[in-house]
Amino acid sequence: MTTQQGPQRTAKAPTGPRTLAEELRSRADDDLAALLRSRPDLLNPVPGDLTQLAARLSSRASALRALERLDRFTLQVAEALAAAPDGASPATVRTLLTGPAKVKPHPGATPLSTADRAAVTAALPRALTTLRDRALLWGPDNGLRLVIAAREALAPTAANPGRTGLGPTLADATAGMSPARIQQLLVSAGQPATPDPVTAVAALAALLTDRARCDALLATAPEPALRLLDRLVWGPPTGTVPDATRPVTAEDAQSPVEWLLARGLLLPSSPGSVVLPRELALHLRGGRTHRLVEPVQPEPAPAGARRDPQAVDNAAAGQAYTAVRTVEELLGLWGLNPPPTLRAGGLGVRDLKRTAQALEGTEQQAAFWLELAYTAGLLAPDGEADERWCPTPAYDTWLQQDTADRWALLAASWLAATRVPALAGGPDGKGKPRAALGPELDRTLAPSVRRAALALLAELPPGTPATAEELLPTLRWQRPLRGGPITAPPTAVGHPTAAAHPTAAAQHAPPGQGRDLRDDLTTWTLAEAELLGITGRGALAAPARALLTAEADPAEVLAPLLPRPLDHVILQPDLTAIAPGPLLTPLAQALALCADIESKGGATVYRFTPESVRRALDAGRGAADLQAFLEQHSRTPVPQPLSYLIDDVARRHGILRVGAASSYLRCDDPALLNEVLADRRSADLRLRLLAPTVLAAQAPPDILLATLRTMGYAPAAESAEGDVLITRPDSHRTPPRAAPTPVPDGPPTPDDVLLAAAVKAVRAGDRAATAVRREPAPDPGRLPRTAAAETLASLQTAVLLGERMWIGYLNAEGIASQRIIDPVKVEGGFVTAFDHHADELRTFALHRITGVAELEE
Repeated sequence: MTTQQGPQRTAKAPTGPRTLAEELRSRADDDLAALLRSRPDLLNPVPGDLTQLAARLSSRASALRALERLDRFTLQVAEALAAAPDGASPATVRTLLTGPAKVKPHPGATPLSTADRAAVTAALPRALTTLRDRALLWGPDNGLRLVIAAREALAPTAANPGRTGLGPTLADATAGMSPARIQQLLVSAGQPATPDPVTAVAALAALLTDRARCDALLATAPEPALRLLDRLVWGPPTGTVPDATRPVTAEDAQSPVEWLLARGLLLPSSPGSVVLPRELALHLRGGRTHRLVEPVQPEPAPAGARRDPQAVDNAAAGQAYTAVRTVEELLGLWGLNPPPTLRAGGLGVRDLKRTAQALEGTEQQAAFWLELAYTAGLLAPDGEADERWCPTPAYDTWLQQDTADRWALLAASWLAATRVPALAGGPDGKGKPRAALGPELDRTLAPSVRRAALALLAELPPGTPATAEELLPTLRWQRPLRGGPITAPPTAVGHPTAAAHPTAAAQHAPPGQGRDLRDDLTTWTLAEAELLGITGRGALAAPARALLTAEADPAEVLAPLLPRPLDHVILQPDLTAIAPGPLLTPLAQALALCADIESKGGATVYRFTPESVRRALDAGRGAADLQAFLEQHSRTPVPQPLSYLIDDVARRHGILRVGAASSYLRCDDPALLNEVLADRRSADLRLRLLAPTVLAAQAPPDILLATLRTMGYAPAAESAEGDVLITRPDSHRTPPRAAPTPVPDGPPTPDDVLLAAAVKAVRAGDRAATAVRREPAPDPGRLPRTAAAETLASLQTAVLLGERMWIGYLNAEGIASQRIIDPVKVEGGFVTAFDHHADELRTFALHRITGVAELEE
């Protein structure tokens, strides 16, 4: 018959604070402020007192967020504490990390030299201090305790072995097993029977933790059984076995698996699976919780040759100038022809392709420049009924700034942005491609990865390049739990199941393998940094160092490195103009009006064509104005072919006049009108001669103008009064728009003023809550009454210390009762405890507990 037993009372805790709230009470104000700064989620809202603060520190969400900010060794220390019994000492933690000095390590573990052990010993105090400062660890030095939520998150279980690969303890694995079966395991292992199941489990655990007796037991095991244990020892600790819960005795065992099951060396975790107990796994591992211990941060080891820092800065400055000009060109094009916004947000595939062709780059590069302009607040939807992407008014202000200041805005926006352009085009959760400028490109991990990768480059000697593969080991060590989702998981391997091979789960790839989001972000960061001029030839440039440290203005550092803009061009006889360097912005805009850009690079080549000259004439420039402009800004005389081209186009420009009647075409030369009327290409215009000098058309004026220009004529539009209209296209702008706000990665870090006020408020509330009051004599018939935060904190403390509690409880029917319980677990708004009144393990809803009180011994 199966009986429920209450949890065994643990020994008294070492001398020190009994609760986390008591330890917080002993901290100085500066230490409390440092705690709130490292865990800002605790401030929303400000806790009323230290008991409430302790309850929030023990919540699962807050503890997980704090664990994500730990480096690899500090996390390994926390994992070792979670695998050890509560109240461990630093010496115990050190032994779990390195293994006992006189015990031979497992062949699968990384060997540790004397220097490695010394490094662990030296790094351990720092890791423990970090855990204590962040309130993940409390208690005296000889009785260290993880907060409940951290222990629950890190403690290995059969379903979640974690990064250690260990399984549950023997006591956890045998929970719910019948007393008779536990006694069978004890006798089969060669140990005498005990009076009750609790002492039987303790005797089995003592056998597995006693190295000599455990070795003697394993020496009697058949070789196939030892091989099975060796396959489970480093995790996962579970394997599939048919009918794992059958009661096998030492006499009935026929297979290696049954030999292990009969002696409790493997225990059933479900009807079809078995698990290796934690105590035996640690014994087989040589006492180590981790296969590889990393007490020291690995330093990047770049394989590339170091480059001249000045050459790096010059290369980055050149690319920074190109980045500014590319954004300027892009927004100039979109100002004239704004593309539509997709219904779901973002940019269409065809518009992205056209933009990439206009920029003479790839679609991925075009997406990067678009996202850069968007995050800098220079591009936004216009908000109209037929919404389009247009430059913002901030773009016009940006154009008037110096090139260095314009680059500084782009670089700072990129560094802080949560949008990831490289995700554009990839499949989303539904398998559809993500649109550039769409709503699905935000990743909260991006800013921290960018800054961390550039910070590692900044620590290298100036001029030293590094690849993503060389930086990733350090980035993974700094934040092992901040890798993001796996984007390229390892290929699954088949896992045959058989009674003789309980290792199906053990054959899975270990957790953390594969390429995660952080790996991709690091690669994309270095590529984008090169495009933007943050790095030059793979090494961090001086302006970017100033951007990271904020010790100097990055624009001031970049300005001397940029080429000085020129105010002249060189005109060639082949109707081209060469700009030997960057031009002043007004000159570049004026030249782009009357000539087309033929090639870009260190020297830009502009080509004059009849269409480009006519474009300038349409914008209101006269032939004499163009001649004077070119003579003013050319280092060479205006070539004769270019003068002839300008004069020829100007001579024909405006001879034909298009007006709005439906529309009409008039000309002082009747022969030219008859030529147009006789041309077959004008048939769609349905022209009709009204007078020797006037033709009527059944087409709008803009269509008539465009058709005549494709036929080789140079018509001009005129107003109702007969004046020539200037038809320069308008540049579209959005209403004032703010740059998109990066998606926050948790609460912001509070400033010193807020921290000081919060600490003062918490202290004041704690003094009020702990003030000595004259209480009336307790009435045994009344239910205990305590505040919700105090109830939660008291129950969590009782779980840690194994204390018995008196609670008042209201059931679903509103009937009040008093209970004596031994709390086992507090999680998810419920308390799992052994109820002495019902003599069984029960679950109580926290919100129905009216209060708690300790029982006198």
